Amino acid sequence: MSLKQNLVMIIVCTLLGVSERSMGLKHNYGEALSKSILFFEGQRSGKLPPTQRMSWRKDSAFEDGFQLDDDRFFDKVDLVGGYYDAGDNVKFNFPMAFSTTMLSWSVIEFGKFMGPEELNNALDAIAWATDYLLKSTNTPGFVFAQVGDPFGDHNCWERPEDMDTPRTAFFVSSDNPGSEVSAEIAAALASSSIAFRKFGHNVGYSQRLLQRAITVFEFADKYRGSYNDSLGPYVCPFYCDYSGYQDELVWGAAWLLRATKIPNYWNYIKQNIHNVKNFGEFGWDSKDAGINVLVSKLLVNNPASKPFTLNADKFICAVLPESPLVSVSYSRGGLLFKTSGSNLQHATSYSFLLLVYAGYLNQANKKIDCGGGVIASSTRLKKLAKSQVDYILGSNPLSMSYMVGYGQKFPKRIHHRASSLPSIDQHPRPINCKGGSSYFENQNPNPNLLLGAVVGGPNINDEYVDSRADFVHSEPTTYINAPLVGVLAFFKSHSS
Repeated sequence: MSLKQNLVMIIVCTLLGVSERSMGLKHNYGEALSKSILFFEGQRSGKLPPTQRMSWRKDSAFEDGFQLDDDRFFDKVDLVGGYYDAGDNVKFNFPMAFSTTMLSWSVIEFGKFMGPEELNNALDAIAWATDYLLKSTNTPGFVFAQVGDPFGDHNCWERPEDMDTPRTAFFVSSDNPGSEVSAEIAAALASSSIAFRKFGHNVGYSQRLLQRAITVFEFADKYRGSYNDSLGPYVCPFYCDYSGYQDELVWGAAWLLRATKIPNYWNYIKQNIHNVKNFGEFGWDSKDAGINVLVSKLLVNNPASKPFTLNADKFICAVLPESPLVSVSYSRGGLLFKTSGSNLQHATSYSFLLLVYAGYLNQANKKIDCGGGVIASSTRLKKLAKSQVDYILGSNPLSMSYMVGYGQKFPKRIHHRASSLPSIDQHPRPINCKGGSSYFENQNPNPNLLLGAVVGGPNINDEYVDSRADFVHSEPTTYINAPLVGVLAFFKSHSS
C-alpha cells in the first residue's frame, strides 16, 4: 500500500470512528459460516439426536401438543420439535417459518459455496424446522401457530429442559384464520422443498414438503384474516403482524411459483401484488422487498418482471448510503440501522437481498440509476453487504465480534436462558421458575457458549453493553442468523 493510500485509509477510519486495525481485519468466513449454522442446534426443542454437537443442550418440551388452547377439536397432537425463537423457551411459528424460508433460500442461492459438510449441516437445520412444520399443519383446516404461554415463560428464567410453565398450543382455523402465519409456513415448506430437491437427494421428502405447502397456502388464501385477531392476546406484542397478511400471501405464492412453475401462482401474484407496497421493508413481519427481489431473479429478462424490478431497484436505492433516496440510517462505524429492536436482523436480511439482487444484475447485465449521479452496480451491492458482515465479525469501532465464539472479543452475557444457566451436566437438579433469577442478575459470563449466535447488536452510536438485561441488544434470534448463513457462504468463496 502506498503512502497516499495509507493516508486515505487513516482519514476514512477517523471519520467513521473505526480503528485502522479493525478496518484491516481479515475474516474467516468459513469459520463464521460453520458457527452460524451450529447456532441452530442450540435453539432446538424436542428429543435431540445422537448427532447433536452442542452437547450442553438436552431434550426438552417432549410433551408439546398435549395442552391445547381449545380442546374441542383435538385430544392431543404431536408438536414436539422445532426451534425456540430467541432467548426464551416459546415456539413462535411465524418467525420460525420465516427463519426456515431464509435458511432454505440461503441454501438455494449459495449452497454451492458452503462445502459438503456445512451444506449437510444447513440441510439438517432446515429439516429440524420442516419436520415440526409438517406436524403443525398435519390436521386439515387447522394450522398451529405457537407453543408456549409467552407471558408465563417470560416471567421465569429457567432452562428449556426444566420448563414448568404452560406449554399451551395455539392454532388458527377456518373460523379463526391466520393467513400470515399459514402463508409463511407455506413459503417455508415450498422453499425447503427446492433446497432438498436441489441438494438433499431426498426427492420423496421434497415432494412431501411441496404438497403440504400447496395445501397450507390454499388454506391461508381461502380463509383470509390475521392471527392478530384470533390469537392477539398470545402472539402480541411479541410477534404481532404489523404489516398485514397480504405480503405473506404473495410471498407464499412466489415461492410456490418457483417450486412448481405452475402459471396459476404467477396469475395470483399479478392479481395481488397491488397489496404489497412497502418496497423498502424485509424481515419476519414484512416480506415486500423479498418478493420483488425473488420475482426479479425468477423472471430475469422477462418483460413481465418490470414492476418487480422497479420496486427492487427502489429498495436498493433506499439502502445505499450514498443514494439521494436512502431511507435507512448508518452508524459512524458503517452499520445499517432501522427503527426497531434486534437491529442486526436488518443488517443480515438486507445484506442477503443485496447479494441475491447483485446476482440478478449480473444476469440481466444492468445497473441501477439512483439519481444524483449514483449508479449502483453488482459490485457495489456486494461491497455494501460485505461491509455489514465485516462489521458483525469485528470490523467496527469496538473491534468486537457480535457472533458468540468468533474472534477474540465477543458478547459473554447474552440474553438467553439456556446459555446463561448451568447445563444439566453441571447442575443435574432442576432449576425452577425463579430459581434462575440469580444467574440472570449476576455479572458472570454465561457458562454455556451458544456458538454462532448473533446478538441484536450495538446501538446507533456503535456502543454495546454486554448485559443480559439489555435484551434489545444482547438477545440472539433465529431470524438474525438465518439470512447470515447465505451471506457467509457467499463470502467464503468470494472473500478476495
